[in-house]
Amino acid sequence: MPERIAFRMNLNSGQAAEYERRHDEIFPELAQALKEAGVSDYTIWLDPESNHLFGILTRTNDHTMDRLPDTAIMKRWWKHMADIMETDANNVPTQVPLKRVFYLP
Repeated sequence: MPERIAFRMNLNSGQAAEYERRHDEIFPELAQALKEAGVSDYTIWLDPESNHLFGILTRTNDHTMDRLPDTAIMKRWWKHMADIMETDANNVPTQVPLKRVFYLP
């Protein structure tokens, strides 16, 4: 059975339009890598008051998301996004896993 996960990231102030523009032009190779890793129904929401980004995605039971950080395309995307969001020293976006507390099927 597929699993839905959610997480929070932090966008730098004043970067909402740029963040959205870059995702409108997501690298096709990255979109393909995500799908091949078992990711689908991936949505990112923005809280403009806090600049928090909330990501929600579905992944297959046999997903390979844990291998994505080692791929050249993921590293290229993170570098591309590092100037507009909170990241670590390796350009990996700072993520906080979110705990599901309610679900209505």
